[in-house]
Amino acid sequence: MKFPPEFLDEIRARLPVSEVVARRVKLRKQGREWAGLSPFNAEKTPSFFVNDQKGFYHDFSSGKHGDVFRFLMETEGLSFPDAVERLAGVAGVPMPRMDRAEAERETKRASLLDVLAMAARLFEANLQGSAGAKARGYLSDRGLGPAVQERFSLGYAAPDRFALRDALAAKGVGADQMIEAGLLIHGEGIAVPYDRFRDRVMFPIHDRNGKVVAFGGRALEPGAKAKYLNSPETQLFHKGSLLFNHHRARKSAHDAGALVAVEGYVDTIAMSEAGFPHVVAPLGTALTADQCALLWTMADEPILCFDGDNAGRKAAFRAVETALPLIGAAKSLRFALLPEGQDPDDLIRSSGPTAIAEALCGARSFADMLFLRELDDRPLDTPERRAGLERRLAEAVGGIADETLRRHYLADMKRRLAALFGEDRPGPGAANPRRTGGEGRGKGFPPRGPRIGVAETPLPPHERLVRKAPEPAREIAILALALGHPSLLEAHWEALASLEFVAPRLAAFRDALLAQPVEALDSPDALAQALTAAGRGDERARILAEASRSPTWWCLRAEAATTDAEHVLRQSLALHRRTGALNRELKLAERSLADEPNEQNFARLLDIKASLADLAHAEAAIEGFGDLSGRHSPSV
Repeated sequence: MKFPPEFLDEIRARLPVSEVVARRVKLRKQGREWAGLSPFNAEKTPSFFVNDQKGFYHDFSSGKHGDVFRFLMETEGLSFPDAVERLAGVAGVPMPRMDRAEAERETKRASLLDVLAMAARLFEANLQGSAGAKARGYLSDRGLGPAVQERFSLGYAAPDRFALRDALAAKGVGADQMIEAGLLIHGEGIAVPYDRFRDRVMFPIHDRNGKVVAFGGRALEPGAKAKYLNSPETQLFHKGSLLFNHHRARKSAHDAGALVAVEGYVDTIAMSEAGFPHVVAPLGTALTADQCALLWTMADEPILCFDGDNAGRKAAFRAVETALPLIGAAKSLRFALLPEGQDPDDLIRSSGPTAIAEALCGARSFADMLFLRELDDRPLDTPERRAGLERRLAEAVGGIADETLRRHYLADMKRRLAALFGEDRPGPGAANPRRTGGEGRGKGFPPRGPRIGVAETPLPPHERLVRKAPEPAREIAILALALGHPSLLEAHWEALASLEFVAPRLAAFRDALLAQPVEALDSPDALAQALTAAGRGDERARILAEASRSPTWWCLRAEAATTDAEHVLRQSLALHRRTGALNRELKLAERSLADEPNEQNFARLLDIKASLADLAHAEAAIEGFGDLSGRHSPSV
């Protein structure tokens, strides 16, 4: 339901952010704010702050920012409505009243939930009774003993056509309610509605709040028409919008920062019992767009774990097709294909949880699976067939809605094609080091079959990006300050060690600086000698040469006063941390504005941009520090 703004404001007014946060984070007063260790990242120095007057928290280590509702969503994996309902109860604010039609729908919904809960209890009782002996034997053979049966509320539907109907009728449930709950089969030509589920092991399907909304039934009779049978679509149950085990996996997925999706109910339970509680499954159908959205509420890059057979491979390709228009910078999928002929349950029983962990660690990226899908063992022995592969890839990538991601995918697919077709070989007349001289390789084309990735290209893509990307001037200046004034390394060791560098090359040099022995910090010359001995002399010279172009070069030199250099270093470190945090906030604000284009989100975006502009002015003031003070202007 949609919540009135005044209702949300009342909850915020009654619950200070610090009160909600303090249940999870140890806070201490710091001026007008509260400070504590980040609940999102492991750290030793507090970077998490709460401001009750402004009604928000901000985590500098992760860039996360929000109010009391957002905090519960981020730390417990709750949806917004669930967070509102939870906090309304804590604050003692009654939930808003619904209009008459909505109230009637909710009453009917609650009634059907009661019916399904009664059915679940009856199925559970059947499983543990004399009639459930065969079903218990089947579950035990699958490694699902009594404790697991109880934990997952498993049950058994008796073979009699009217067993459930009569048992529910004895509790005052009408046939119409049973039909609406999907428990009875009815329709034209059926004089008396009868039980939908008969002689089946029953797996209750829950909504995100843990309420039973449907069932999946596994036939025990080998000749049954359908091995698995799910409830039909009802007012409560839309199979393409739910995930099996969602309500149990949500918290575990949030805590682990990871999520696994498998294909079946038993696989889900087996994985959970083997130490992977962050696991869910679609409900007997191919993965849908709504289910992708649910997966991404729990993890940025869930792993789809498919059976190691042709059907599992095709299921992976269908998932690629479904998710392709939906993926984005923080929304993707990975794919774990198990050994041939094994599903997760088989692999756990034959090789143990370690085998599953290894399969998950080796999960392939979305780009890998897209490339593999278009190859799919098609021959590439003619120009036409190679052109066909290129066209299919271009058409597939064109379906990515995110423009920036689409551009990167096009570049990635071109690199993969170049590696596959041997187009990175030397020109005509030159020796081709990639040719092996084997049969069929004389033209520079590889043998038939997929070769995922671009490992054979002369320069890996990430290195090419690193070399082409400009290195931030502030990062160069910080390192030059440390080179010119080694004593600052010891005084600001923790701040420098925790600083997030954009340029990996500079970050590596920073790490080398911090690893130098104490005696190397006696003077710039001693540090230079130590770096040269460690093979870092050329990099030191390059950084100093780059820094000499900066307006602040006067204070980077060894002859500048250490107090001035330290003043600029402190300012630069503070600016760097704040700029990084604001840029992370900016990305979140842009995403929020795209999802909900309202005045509040737009104002937030403008506020962050204004703060970034203020930082730019502050940096300009630092660059003019020496000239304005007149103390140490650079020599000509």
